Amino acid sequence: MSTPPDPTPPASGAPPFGPANILVVDDVPQNIEVLSGILRSRYRVRAATSGARALSIVRSDAPPDLILLDIMMPELDGLTVCRRLKSDYRTRHIPVIFVTAMTEVDDEAQGFEAGCVDYITKPVSPPLVLARVATHLALADQQRELERLVQQRTAELQRTRLAVVRCLGKAAEFKDDDTGLHVVRMSHYSRLLGLASGMRQTDADLLLHAAPMHDVGKIGVPDHILKKPGRLTPEEWELMKRHVEFGGQILGDQDSELLQMARTIALSHHEKWDGSGYPLGLQGEQIPLVGRIAALADVFDALTSVRPYKRAWPVAEAMDHIRRASGSHFDPGLVARLEQVMPEVERIRKQYADAALG
Repeated sequence: MSTPPDPTPPASGAPPFGPANILVVDDVPQNIEVLSGILRSRYRVRAATSGARALSIVRSDAPPDLILLDIMMPELDGLTVCRRLKSDYRTRHIPVIFVTAMTEVDDEAQGFEAGCVDYITKPVSPPLVLARVATHLALADQQRELERLVQQRTAELQRTRLAVVRCLGKAAEFKDDDTGLHVVRMSHYSRLLGLASGMRQTDADLLLHAAPMHDVGKIGVPDHILKKPGRLTPEEWELMKRHVEFGGQILGDQDSELLQMARTIALSHHEKWDGSGYPLGLQGEQIPLVGRIAALADVFDALTSVRPYKRAWPVAEAMDHIRRASGSHFDPGLVARLEQVMPEVERIRKQYADAALG
């Protein structure tokens, strides 16, 4: 089976033309008005009076370029909001500056551990606010440029690493039934869903190359179980489920972002939105985004592909099944995103159809 050429990742994009977008988050409207008044002459400013609202805005189609975040808020405090932002591939790159009262200085260590880039103390100084915001917007621009240069200068190393990754994906395929170009299609579907969900281009490309390793742990499942034509016994099924654990062990705890993401996918792509999946029974957004994406892409391609034991379902029939499983098996938001990108999905299905193998 020949492997299609890898897409060339585009350089990290610069922020859009025009003033940067700043999100101010504080549960006290007067504090929002003070900061907005300072920033409005130079930047586009949005506001949120709760952590939950801030997360909703940040995960929208127009995320901010920088966030000014109060620490002391009811329900979701600033530290929790920051940790959630930094744990999400869609939002981890956004600089967060905590705005805090002088009595909260002891929280600085926790703030930096949570992922903030700076602190501004209340009552705020307008020149200081403008200087800190300008500095961290400039540093974010520099970081994007550094990422672009690193991509250019390590292209050969990246090709070598991806060759190893593809070998791991193929090793898992050879252990399973004849799945043709399944991992190629599902990895491209995963990238599409990542982009549609708000992931940056670089992280979506990382997902493209990490997704093929989702089932690498099947290398550790005995052939008499993996290739059994009939129903598995309860004992056999328990061993089959351990392929996610084996995948985590094979990929290990690596410094490489690619292998870290691949390990996350291997360990979480059989979790279900309602908590009925395995191995940990995670529920909803407890399941890493990349695991939720890979799960949907994997099942969609399995349903719409021929297997020795089944026909290929028509896309409409497969989508009816997926809609019924929305909110139980799958993330409802991702199901909606899959429907949005269906024209591109159809293009990928035709481009990488198993019949192309000849």
